[in-house]
Parts: sequence; structure tokens; C-alpha cells
Amino acid sequence: MNDILARTDAFCTRFGLRVPILLAPMAGACPPELSIAVANAGGMGAAGVLLLQPAAITEWVAAFRAASNGSLQLNLWIPDPAPVRDAAHEAELRDFLGQWGPSVPEDAGDATPPDFAAQCEAMLDAQPAVISSIMGVYPPDFVARMKQRGIAWFANVTTVAEALQAEAAGADVIVAQGAEAGGHRGAFEAARAEREAIGLFALLPAVADAVRVPVVGSGGIADGRTAAAALVLGASAVMIGTGFLRSPEAGLATAWADALAKTRPEDTMLTPAFSGRTGRSLANDYARAAASPDAPRPAPYPVQRALTAKMRGQAQTANDVSRMQAWAGQSAARARAEPAASIVEHVWQAARQALQLR
Repeated sequence: MNDILARTDAFCTRFGLRVPILLAPMAGACPPELSIAVANAGGMGAAGVLLLQPAAITEWVAAFRAASNGSLQLNLWIPDPAPVRDAAHEAELRDFLGQWGPSVPEDAGDATPPDFAAQCEAMLDAQPAVISSIMGVYPPDFVARMKQRGIAWFANVTTVAEALQAEAAGADVIVAQGAEAGGHRGAFEAARAEREAIGLFALLPAVADAVRVPVVGSGGIADGRTAAAALVLGASAVMIGTGFLRSPEAGLATAWADALAKTRPEDTMLTPAFSGRTGRSLANDYARAAASPDAPRPAPYPVQRALTAKMRGQAQTANDVSRMQAWAGQSAARARAEPAASIVEHVWQAARQALQLR
């Protein structure tokens, strides 16, 4: 087990951690309080800034730094090509979604995400320890500017081919995301997200053998046993998302948090029905209905996300998990309803015990 300790110790030393546990950067589910708790417990905090305007990124980081001097990761999606719009199809979707929530305005699909370039500038100005990517790789000029400022680039990948592409583009660390992971799949090409849904047990050792940079394991890791397995398979650290969602710092809707406790692996599903990009969620009533052959296929991202916005918002307000965008990994039932710091401590102690590390 000396090689595992060497990997984890080197990773922790490099990134200012006491334990090799990273919070997954979950857009919309990473309040500063959660990252503060994880970072102050010795892990790495995180924010998925996809939905944040540049000023909001600055405010988020300020709130984090007011209560922690720990390590921080900021994450952003690489934009997809412009979506192909279909007015007739979107009209069908609006009618379908109207059965699950408020009526959808005709122009709802026109909503646009925050400006990617401006978000990138805000991340650079915030000077986190790490900027990470998902859905692709950053442009070379942005990678160069990160490195000039001493910011490490963590690249999320879902295949060995993506890992090699990210390493060649200059990634400092590869995050291997298994198909067990909750939330959006990080496939570089949206059409491959379900077809290339590779479990972490197969993906992680293959990526670790293929690249020269450290690898972080992500997907289905929520307790000491699963963390230990990832370290044995070649990871230098682990990234946990769903496993933190029942902590009080996550501030999750109670119906969502309660559902996680009784979610078996088969109670989750891959679906593009919430955003147009494939993600793993609870197999709730809406997600199953949207997968029916009789339902209109989801629009591409970000059109589908805009079309479902009112339904998702109403479901959150009503605490109605049957139509909520309730992301969940396949190890959801292992998530503990405890403070995030306790989860960090428990996972690392249990992992060390499983690995017989002293």
C-alpha cells in the first residue's frame, strides 16, 4: 500500500490538502457553506459556476474566503456548438411540460447562458487553486493564462480517449468520471454521453495507465469502501458529490435529500429531460414520463434547460421530488445525513481502515 500513500501524500502536498477528498463542483448545489466545511476539514471545496454571472462568481469566492483559507476548485462547462432549433418540436415540448408545471412561454427556449469568456475572466481573477473543465477542454490561450497565474487545470473525462486529449492539451490532473456519477455526464460530445457510459471500475485503471498526470476518481464514491477502491485502482484522490448532498450545509430540498437515503442504484437513470444534456437523476415520475416513446424527445442544451425552468422552479418551491431536477449518483443511499466535516472525516478514516493504512 506504500504506492497509494505516496500518490495521496504527493497530491495533498501539491494542492494544500490534509485529506485526498474533493467536493464535486455541482452547479446549483454547491453553496459556499458546503465548500467551506469540506475545505476546513482538510479537503478541497468547489463551485460549479455554470449558472453564475461573473459578478456572482466573485461574490461566491469572497464568501468562501471569508470563512476558509482552504483549497478551492472552480468549474465551468466548455460550450457546446450552437443548438439546432425546431419551432414545431419546441411547441410539442411546451405542451408536454405544461402537464408537469406552469405553462411554458413561447419564447422560453430563447434564454441564453452567461457569457463563457466573461466567466473565464472572473475565474482567473478569483485566483483559485484549481480551475476545472467538463464537456471538453479549454482553449490553449486560456490554459496558458491559467498556468501563468499558477492555477492548476483539472480536466473531467469520461473515456480514455478524452483523457489523452485533455493531457495533450495541458491538463495538470485528470478527473475520471464513471457513469455511476450523479448529475451531468462530462462527455466531450453530447451524443456519446449515454453510448459511452463507462463505469468507474473499468474507466479509472484504464485512464491511470494511459496518462502521466495524477488521476482523481469520481462517480459512485460516497463512503470509505468506495473511496478505498478508487485509490487501489490508481486514483491519487477522490471526488464526492452525491455523498455530500444530505449534509445540512448543502441546503438541499428535503424531499430530494430524503429520497437519496432510500435510492438503490437501479432507482437512478440517465436522462437529458431536464437540460438537454444527459445526466443521472432519480428515476422520478417526470424523468420516466419524458423517456416514454410517446413523449417528445428533449431539445438540445441549453434550450431544454430553458424550457423546463418553470417546472423545475415550481417543483423546488413545492418540495415535489416527483418532477424535481434531483440529480443522484448510483451510491446515493451511502450519503450520510451529517455535517460535511464529519463526512470527510468518516470517509477518510474508513478508507484508511479498508486499505489497512496506519
